Amino acid sequence: MEVYSNGKILITGEYAILNGALSLASPTKYGQYLKLKETTSNLINWKSINYDGNIWFECSMNIENLEIQSTSSKKISDKLIYIISIIRGYNPNFLKHTGSNISTKLTFERNWGLGTSSTLISNLSKLSGVDPYEINKKVFRGSGYDIACANSFSSILYKLNKNHRVIDKVNFKPSFHNKVYFIYLNRKQNTISEIEDYKKNKISNSVISEISNITSLILKCNSVEDFNRLIEAHEVIISKLISKPTIKKSLFNDFNGSVKSLGAWGGDMIMITCDKNPQKYFRQKGYNNIFKFKELLI
Repeated sequence: MEVYSNGKILITGEYAILNGALSLASPTKYGQYLKLKETTSNLINWKSINYDGNIWFECSMNIENLEIQSTSSKKISDKLIYIISIIRGYNPNFLKHTGSNISTKLTFERNWGLGTSSTLISNLSKLSGVDPYEINKKVFRGSGYDIACANSFSSILYKLNKNHRVIDKVNFKPSFHNKVYFIYLNRKQNTISEIEDYKKNKISNSVISEISNITSLILKCNSVEDFNRLIEAHEVIISKLISKPTIKKSLFNDFNGSVKSLGAWGGDMIMITCDKNPQKYFRQKGYNNIFKFKELLI
């Protein structure tokens, strides 16, 4: 049995999405496969493969009590056991009555922040029949937009309304998309710790309204100039909210274009707009993973 889920990019609403801000997200052309083959043993043999074909994690555990027999990383195997245990809380028979060989295969570099964890949870939910949002909420305590992207083949507007999800499919491919690029910052951000730190802040209704309004206007943009004004305004709002300088101010102050953080600030991806191909500028600064709009987003 083989299943697949899409990666994700949060275009607007980082942090504020947790408080009900209307946010724009998109699935990516990159994702994760999961393949399961039943065996006659009493073990779950797990292997995780990176996009380059190298194994980045493997372990073996008892099917009954999930006791680890061998592992390449105790930290990762502990998290995997935790996820399987949560799933068994909803489906007690999950991976329990027969051994199995399970392999996962990313089509992106796992540090890019495109959803190694969310695509895994989505895939495991397909195997187990358990609601992926319930698993995600207990494991990562996030908004769930990444789960929505995992199974969508269009961009989405995503909003939490009193713990209910409002999801609308939209078309996000602006006429100037050839001026939009995505760049990996060579650093994986810890989303869980960022969420916990953010939840200590108080956020006003006016900030939620501002972010929601920017999201709506971005979808209507017909010019890159308007788009730039909106993403720059978004940066200023979130910068004040989390008391961190914008990514342009801290890293790319001399860049001739607009820069927007995506997801948890300080790592993973950024979105930039510029009239000229930005590869020379960013490569000179050591950032080599540069994607055109059409190369990354579905």
